[in-house]
Amino acid sequence: MTRREMLARCANGFGAVALSALLGDKAFGGTAKGGALAPHFKARAKNVIFLYMDGGPSQVDTFDPKPRLQAESGQPFKMKMEPTQFNDNGNTLGSPWEFKQHGRSGIPVSSLFPHVSQHVDDLCVIRSLTSEFSEHTNANYFLHTGLGLAGRPSMGAWVNYGLGTENQNLPGFVVLNGGLIPPGGLENFGNGFLPATYQGSIFRAADKPVANIVPTEATPKLQQNKLALLRQLDGQVVEHMGKLDPIESAISNYELAFRMQAAVPELMELNRESETLKKLYGFDHPFEQTRIFARQCLVARRLIERGVRFIELTCPKVAGDRWDQHSNLKDGHENNCRAVDQPIGALLHDLKARGLLSETLVIWAGEFGRTPFAQGTNGRDHNPFGFTIWMAGGGVKGGMTYGATDEYGYKAVENKLEMYDMHATMLHLLGLDHTRVTYRFGGRDMRLTDVHGHVVKEILA
Repeated sequence: MTRREMLARCANGFGAVALSALLGDKAFGGTAKGGALAPHFKARAKNVIFLYMDGGPSQVDTFDPKPRLQAESGQPFKMKMEPTQFNDNGNTLGSPWEFKQHGRSGIPVSSLFPHVSQHVDDLCVIRSLTSEFSEHTNANYFLHTGLGLAGRPSMGAWVNYGLGTENQNLPGFVVLNGGLIPPGGLENFGNGFLPATYQGSIFRAADKPVANIVPTEATPKLQQNKLALLRQLDGQVVEHMGKLDPIESAISNYELAFRMQAAVPELMELNRESETLKKLYGFDHPFEQTRIFARQCLVARRLIERGVRFIELTCPKVAGDRWDQHSNLKDGHENNCRAVDQPIGALLHDLKARGLLSETLVIWAGEFGRTPFAQGTNGRDHNPFGFTIWMAGGGVKGGMTYGATDEYGYKAVENKLEMYDMHATMLHLLGLDHTRVTYRFGGRDMRLTDVHGHVVKEILA
């Protein structure tokens, strides 16, 4: 290769990608950003762990107690009923579980969560979130991407695009799959119109979380020769056709996959963790789904320690299928809580003990809530009009509640929030102005919050 050819390749082809990565690497003293954007102001949080409760937990059975609901249980519902998913509406249905106040803050929590309730002083319980959709697929897209249709980037992809990862050997956006991919499928974790390098990477909660993580080649040299050939072929395409995201992203993903072969096995060496800690998470729990989610939560903490920016955990599959209890509410919600409560409690404890909770935003949320009246006799239908999520760490005030639903827990009546507000607040805590996290597509500047959203300043520490 002549000097002129080398300079042309470095300026226009694959070499430019490698050069920009080198210049941006902290080891080279560069000042380039980890993602496509720079933080707009000092961040409160460095990372996000999104505990996605697939199916829609019932707010009136978890974190939003309603005495009137209990008093009128079994009576005809006295508010106007909005159309529901199945329109098999019964009488007012009180919660089968007792609520007690916990912590210095005295926040009431259902007996479903004996472990999470020990950490209420670190939680900001938001009781007034709403959704525009009452069907799982659309509501999942809305929760994850800010639009109720497929094709938009996931919030994890937006965070990865904005800030990148602090670990060049692991993806910036990781989904720890407990066994349930939500309705709407992998589009919930997709990159949409953003470059493909920002999409979520799906890891299983297993010793080998990604397929083909162990090289099949007989020697490292043989594998390196194959990768070199791929680089050469892709680089020639880029030279002849210009920068194309599918090619550039493929090159980037080949390189990342190669580096992950060393990083991922080390990540999954959980035998380095103490037996006491693993027991705290629930590794020895008799319920298999608890053991699965325990592993996810511990791996999430290890990913945080390694600089991964956004981690989402999906639920393990329990009897009753997700939090979607249209019938048999008691058994279904108890099984789901049995799976996630102890691991989440341990995760909050572990993050705080290591000094990581203050810089890690933990979000617990489903796509909507449930009705305060029965579906049939012993279930609850979908309710997007007012439901509960909580946040912890990462610059959020702990030991507080925000917003309120009516006396039945049906509709938000105080400090009503939209999904865009949750997204805007999350980005703000990460040091990003949601109105400036944009990407030009289809002739306009697109963003996670579209033309909506405001930062909920009242919950900021």
